[in-house]
Parts: sequence; structure tokens; C-alpha cells
Amino acid sequence: MGSSMRERRERLVQFVNAQGSVTFAQLKKEFPDVSEMTLRTDLKSLDESRRIVRTHGGARSVEFVVGTDDLLLNRTTRNVEAKAAIAQKALGLVRPDSTIFLDSGSTTTALAHALPDDRLIVFTNSLTCAAELARLERARCIMVGGNLNRYSMSLNGSKTVEDVSALNVDLLFLGVTAFQSSTGFACGSDDEAALKRALIAHAERTAVLMDSTKLGRRSTFKICDLADVDYVVSDGNLTEHFKKYCEEAEVEVL
Repeated sequence: MGSSMRERRERLVQFVNAQGSVTFAQLKKEFPDVSEMTLRTDLKSLDESRRIVRTHGGARSVEFVVGTDDLLLNRTTRNVEAKAAIAQKALGLVRPDSTIFLDSGSTTTALAHALPDDRLIVFTNSLTCAAELARLERARCIMVGGNLNRYSMSLNGSKTVEDVSALNVDLLFLGVTAFQSSTGFACGSDDEAALKRALIAHAERTAVLMDSTKLGRRSTFKICDLADVDYVVSDGNLTEHFKKYCEEAEVEVL
């Protein structure tokens, strides 16, 4: 295999990993000088070598497909401005002398980075959130236990669900991978979906932190319906159709 082919396929893998899931149209736009036939041959070869997973109409990252919801490092470097904007909006929901739970994810980590040093009890299953919270002196950070997911840098599993079941928090900040009107909010891991459902059950209010790129995406494991949450905090680019859907479900959009 020539060096140009190797380099192109390596770039293709990097692009798919960075996006998590891509359409063939996105690949053609990213590689305008490569013919459709060559792109399809590349995808077939990379799929056979387990570098990516071909899907109907595109490709997905191996980590995304097997339920790790994409490497946290990849997600942290995408839509950085949108996540910072979401974090600033979410701060408006936080009240001193309250208890909050920060779910795992790059957007919740951005919120942890932005939290002021107020009197709070902050629970989390996220190592990256905990690292951000370590700078606070007045807030108390408590981590729930569980199995380490090295891709998302978070703890989950039956031990985490057990810990969460003993809690009652004022406000949950929930991360999601995808939303479709027919299936609701979803993610790529059954363990994470089970934990998120337990979190919702033990929170007085739930705020989903979701940039607009999550709309219309598909993921494997359902978390909940739109009506099961109280807020959707986003980047200001949600569709009018989705906002109308939120209004009908009595969910506040920030």
C-alpha cells in the first residue's frame, strides 16, 4: 500500500474518530479530491481491519459503536465555544446552599470549570469534573463509586447506581449523546443509560446539557423521554421544531 494511500486512510480514521459518526456526504466534503469509489474502497478496507465501522450511509468510530460514546478527549476538542456557552447558561440554574449532580461528559466538565466557589454539595461520577472541582474551597465535592470507563473517564455500573439510589439532589446536570423525537434522549452505553435513569429518578429537577449537533443523531440505548426532564440548556442553535416540541412537553429551553 503506497504512502499516499496510508496517509489518506489514516486521515480518514482520525476524521471519523473526531466526529464519532459521519455521513458519506461529510466524507466527500472533507476529502474533495478523492473519488467516491476510492472513498468506498477505503471504508471497506478500514472496516475489515477494525479501524472504523461502516454504516448505512457513512461510518462510525469504533469507540462510539462499542458503547464508549466516543473518547472524552475527542469530545473535549469539539464545539468548544458552544460548550462554554452552555456552561454559562447552566450556571443560572445553580443556587448556593443546594445539592447538584454533575453527570460525566465534556459539557458537564465545562460547567464544573465555570462553577463559582459557593456553598454547594456537588456529587459526580466524572473524574474530569472532580478535577475541575478540586479548585473550590467552599463547595464540597463527593464522588460516587463504580467501575472506571477509561474512554469517558467516569465511573458507572451497579455500584454507581446503588450509590445514586441513596441520594436525593436538587438539580441534575445530565449529558446525552443524541436526541430523536421518536426515541427521546439516548447514549451509547447500557451502563451509562441505566445510571442516567437512576440519576433522573433521584433528582428534584433535571437539566440536559446538549449542543444542537445532538439533534437528530441516533444512539443505541434510550435514557428517557423529553417530558422526563425540566430544562434543555443548549447553544442557541436548536431548531424551531425542537423548541416547539419542548414547549408542548413543558420543558424550558435555555
